[in-house]
Amino acid sequence: MTDNAWAYRYSLGDVCAGHGIRQNFIRPHCPWQNGKVERLNRTLQTEWAYRRPFASNDERAAALAPWIEHYNTGRSHSALGGRPPISRLQPT
Repeated sequence: MTDNAWAYRYSLGDVCAGHGIRQNFIRPHCPWQNGKVERLNRTLQTEWAYRRPFASNDERAAALAPWIEHYNTGRSHSALGGRPPISRLQPT
């Protein structure tokens, strides 16, 4: 799900179609529908992308997977009472 900006509506259309992905768009003039994504993007910027200087884009990319793991399993989230998202899942 993306907002209705030109970059998402038109330039990603072919990419999504090429991968068999159906695009969903938020309703016009309803930015709160995209709030969770915007919050994650802000958190990515402050806690991963710009937290420290990286020597290269490859180094930055290599740091993403460990950060996502930490975000989902170790980082406390105020909306979950200080628990990480993994705490919401049932054991399998």
